[in-house]
Amino acid sequence: MEQDKDLNSGQVIARAAAVLRALEGQSEGLTLAALARATELPRTTVQRLVTALQAQQLALGVDGRFRLGPAITRLAGAAFLDVAGVARPHIEALGRATHETVNLSVLRGTHAVLVDQVASDRELRVVTPVGSALPLYCTAHGKALLAAMSDAEVERRLAMPWEQRTDHTVRTLKALLRDLAAIRAAGLAHDVCEHLDGVCGIGITLETQTPERYALSIVMPEARYAGQHPHLADALRHAATAIDDVFR
Repeated sequence: MEQDKDLNSGQVIARAAAVLRALEGQSEGLTLAALARATELPRTTVQRLVTALQAQQLALGVDGRFRLGPAITRLAGAAFLDVAGVARPHIEALGRATHETVNLSVLRGTHAVLVDQVASDRELRVVTPVGSALPLYCTAHGKALLAAMSDAEVERRLAMPWEQRTDHTVRTLKALLRDLAAIRAAGLAHDVCEHLDGVCGIGITLETQTPERYALSIVMPEARYAGQHPHLADALRHAATAIDDVFR
């Protein structure tokens, strides 16, 4: 009997999670009928779940349409802190292994904001203050985040014209989309003096299973980029996998 209760509880949680996933990104909200179709659950079941979610402020109903509630924002904020905390030891290990600056960034509109950093221990190093917002189209971590989107979302998100930071900055959407296709195939993004002259970077997205989108990157002076690239790429992939494994 106790086992049956556990199974029933697990089923309820799974169905509630399905409702929340269906509401994700629905700024206009969904009706009960639309939620039932999206979750493939009976409408009466969806109604009971939505009522329970509203009681916990996980869902909000207005004029017969439902969207994610304010408690989701609070939970997302907690997840944001957790991601940085979980990633921190791996970022530190990556910094020790490469002796280059390692950045953790989160997607914010048309920019990626640095939320944590381990600075290189070398005399010649690249350091950008935590909290800085860097453009997506010309940075390694930014292009890694863009590559995780569809081409249509990239086009909607980035309005032309873009600031040409250096002579190497991508100039057209068509060229950027070609670059993103190559990044998707390789699993890594590169910035070769595209954001700043003399500065290079390698970036990769993280799979944190949270509403936020994160990227991990290594940045260094151009003089050290080519010779270290294979080692840096392997180390970055290893660190990203270690972080992702925590959230699986």
